[in-house]
Amino acid sequence: MCSKSLDLPSALHLYDDALASSLSLNLHLYNSLLYLCSSFPHPLGLQRGFQIFSRMSADPSVVPNEATFTALARLAAADKNPRLAFQYVLQMYSSGIPPKLRSYGPALFGFCENRDLDGAREVEAHMDASGVVPEEAELAALFKLFSESGNADEVYRILHRMRVLVRRVSESTAEILERWFESDVAAEVGVEDWDEKKVKEGVIKGGGGWHGQGWLGNGRWCVGRSEMDGNGVCQKCGERLVCIDIDPNETEDFARSLSALACQREAKDDFSRFEEWLDRWGPFDAVIDAANVGLCNQRDFNFHQLKSVVNGMRESSPLKKLPLVILHNRRVKGGPANSPNNKALIDSWRKAGVLYVTPHGSNDDWYWLYAAVKCKSLLVTNDEMRDHLFELLGTSFFPRWKEKHQVRLSFSRRGLSFHMPPPYSIVIQESEQGSWHMPTTVGDDIETPRQWVCVSRDAASDLSLADPRLIQMKS
Repeated sequence: MCSKSLDLPSALHLYDDALASSLSLNLHLYNSLLYLCSSFPHPLGLQRGFQIFSRMSADPSVVPNEATFTALARLAAADKNPRLAFQYVLQMYSSGIPPKLRSYGPALFGFCENRDLDGAREVEAHMDASGVVPEEAELAALFKLFSESGNADEVYRILHRMRVLVRRVSESTAEILERWFESDVAAEVGVEDWDEKKVKEGVIKGGGGWHGQGWLGNGRWCVGRSEMDGNGVCQKCGERLVCIDIDPNETEDFARSLSALACQREAKDDFSRFEEWLDRWGPFDAVIDAANVGLCNQRDFNFHQLKSVVNGMRESSPLKKLPLVILHNRRVKGGPANSPNNKALIDSWRKAGVLYVTPHGSNDDWYWLYAAVKCKSLLVTNDEMRDHLFELLGTSFFPRWKEKHQVRLSFSRRGLSFHMPPPYSIVIQESEQGSWHMPTTVGDDIETPRQWVCVSRDAASDLSLADPRLIQMKS
């Protein structure tokens, strides 16, 4: 209870009472105490934390785990000692306990705060060797460290790691990126003449959207915020963003992993039957998450709204094919499904082989997601796909796939609107001319335009201040 309420004094009082009464503590209680002590970076918490660990180490019945070492790393970092924090990670690793991202954080952030380049590189290298993938916070800290130290090569490297692992940046990270490009050091890096053939080869090899050949151009960068038009043309500099291809083999691998996960989480026979049905009736040009569509802006399930979306997607299909409708069995029995019109609609979809009714106790999400990936089709849903199920996928492929396949909907007085996947990739992009475009998490391209950081060497390319005819020519 003290741990939940972050009540360190009461926890220490209980701990002292336990010792006075010769009561033994288990691993969970020790970890709770260490967590509390590491959450209070003042002398009392630090001193008592290390004392508690010393006592814990003397008890042969208590074996430290990942939470123990992570709490110790936090204690060391709070004591302004990132080197000791990293030593605890190494001790954990040598004990056969795989460190987690949170285990590395105290040492990494501590080294970055101390501007210790070697220490930060050492932690990053150990993370990579351990298969621990940094997230935005860790990469932003590294970027800030290397940019403030004027290490342009490391800045370039970390920016590309962000492109792969983060794709779009938060406002705080965007400001760190902007400060680098606005700096005197950034203005001095880069080459005036470069091998265009090598740059093009880099773009082709990388799949588009980057070349990896280093900083191109010279002189001060023109830095500002921008938006993209419907074709992916930057409204500030006039450059067109590219659509980065997805490797077909990655899609096949993802479909197989989805099937394996679904069979673990669902009744295996139920999902296997669905796979067989899909092989028989598919492929489809689009798959509809019918529960999400039928309940969008509605209190009760609306078959008329679902029908409008089905017909709209049929019209957008090159061969005018009906999309696949995934519905849970409780949606086709009782309630709105009992009306004559809706019964007829459901029957017509069944006969056309475009309705799959998922069984009782199943989770629709596995079915419509697998079908869309397997068929390489569009997926119609407003579901942001951020819950626990999608976290299980644990892959950088999923957000890339979703960006290129998800169709979102909006309903207004003017009627139904389909928001198709953009014809460009919403990811940090490096152009063949050396400019950069970095999407932020501000805006979502539907309700409000997404904000991008636009960075170019050519100040004259700021089309927001230029002749409108020039925008038309460049786009």
